[in-house]
Amino acid sequence: MISRGVTICNSVGLHARPATFFVQKANSYKSSIWIEKEDCRVNAKSLLGVLSLGISKGTAITLIADGVDENDAVDGLAELIDGAFGEK
Repeated sequence: MISRGVTICNSVGLHARPATFFVQKANSYKSSIWIEKEDCRVNAKSLLGVLSLGISKGTAITLIADGVDENDAVDGLAELIDGAFGEK
């Protein structure tokens, strides 16, 4: 199991379109993946779970993965977040 802290830097946070991209990316990995915000942890492969956290711009979250491709999962999701979900 590995984890990494990241900060959401896109303008709308993890809402609607960015959350959909995030969940699609999470579902491309075999590992179990969670997002943790403060004391709440949700399945990163669940759109409703991700949206329920209400993650806005500037929010610090922790990505947690456990499984055969856990390193790739955390790296890929962190890259997506750091790239602001392709915002220009």
